[in-house]
Amino acid sequence: MPAPLTSYTHALTADQAVKLRTLLEARGFEFQAKPYCLYAAAKAKVNVCVYEKGPKIVVQGKETEDFITNILEPEVLGEAKLGYEEVHNPEMFQPHIGVDESGKGDFFGPLVIAGVYVDGDAAHRLRDIGAVDSKRISSDARIFKIAADIRTIPGLAWEVISIRPERYNELYSKFGNLNRLLAWGHARVIESLLERVPGCQRAISDQFANPAVLQRALQTRGRQIELVQRTKAESDPAVAAASILAREAFLGWLKAQGQAHGLEFPKGVSNSVKQVAASLVEQHGGDILSALCKMHFRTSSEVLFGAVSETPQINIPR
Repeated sequence: MPAPLTSYTHALTADQAVKLRTLLEARGFEFQAKPYCLYAAAKAKVNVCVYEKGPKIVVQGKETEDFITNILEPEVLGEAKLGYEEVHNPEMFQPHIGVDESGKGDFFGPLVIAGVYVDGDAAHRLRDIGAVDSKRISSDARIFKIAADIRTIPGLAWEVISIRPERYNELYSKFGNLNRLLAWGHARVIESLLERVPGCQRAISDQFANPAVLQRALQTRGRQIELVQRTKAESDPAVAAASILAREAFLGWLKAQGQAHGLEFPKGVSNSVKQVAASLVEQHGGDILSALCKMHFRTSSEVLFGAVSETPQINIPR
């Protein structure tokens, strides 16, 4: 049985956003102000946010599916899409490889690139277990659970490459920029999967640079397939699954290293990240950062040259 739909995102036109607000008001939704939102409203077990950028709607809650099928699709979008993905996007359910990464925007931790090969049955199973873009999954425990479920799907193949900070820093110096490093990693994943599924004819990934950058990084096998690069590729089930496996590996590294050093490694590049990094430098010296962090981030120089000297000290458990 498919997992209940509790989160949904869709683009809107400006007119559709206005029309939806009128419908929500008429149905007694309670409105509240939220950052970056044109408006946000809630009622019973469904929450609706319409974001300025796009605009786009994000629906969350136990009654997400009812809201989509009874209000959003018939009265705003004017067409039924939920449950008709195979009609609207048949390529999602044809054999292909999806590739995505995690950790590229985080100071601590590796850059992880994952790839997933699916056929039609595996793509449907991914939808059933709730495999969506990892950025839409706020719970780390949920990431680990879905990642485990992904690996049980028959006919699915996967590859995960974790580039740990020391190796990442070496490769970044070699390639000179992040896009070339990403292309190298994506190409390695694709080539590795093609050894196991040589009949695959197509791979899809998010477009992070000029498409030619990744095309040039591919080797003999990769150059013989159709390579699709587009924005928001995570809507594809194989790419979504790859994003979850990559995120699982990234979170696993943070957890393991946190236990080894007796502290919690924060995600991103927030002030708490700088505080933890400054404490590590104070205890172990500046060289510790190259083993744990991406050194081309401005955060490294801010930590090493005292830009966070006024931040509170972190009490590290002994």
